[in-house]
Amino acid sequence: MTNKASDKKAEDVAAVLAAIAAMPEHDRVVSRRLHVIITTNAPELFPRTWYGMPAYHDGKKIVCFFRSGAKFGERYMTLGFNDVAKLDEGNMWPVNFAITDLSEAVEAELTAIVKKAVR
Repeated sequence: MTNKASDKKAEDVAAVLAAIAAMPEHDRVVSRRLHVIITTNAPELFPRTWYGMPAYHDGKKIVCFFRSGAKFGERYMTLGFNDVAKLDEGNMWPVNFAITDLSEAVEAELTAIVKKAVR
């Protein structure tokens, strides 16, 4: 990897961490954990911001993203997946998930979804 590419990746990670740090406390805590879940379970994805919110791409397209509910006046955070995520199940499947808090069960479910998205 060239220094320029390495510098860009470092800038993108810093931008994601800054976006998370700017969130209200509850969203920040959940977002930090989502960041760890995604980067640990889908290391082939690269963090960057997308519309000012954390997102993770495969080098070409955004695979998944999350957004603070506070930014949009919503009562929940959202974890979403774009069309490149491999979540297909029959003729209809969910691609956006509302998150109000993270329990062990929710973290396990999100981990499985993230792994499936990049399989």
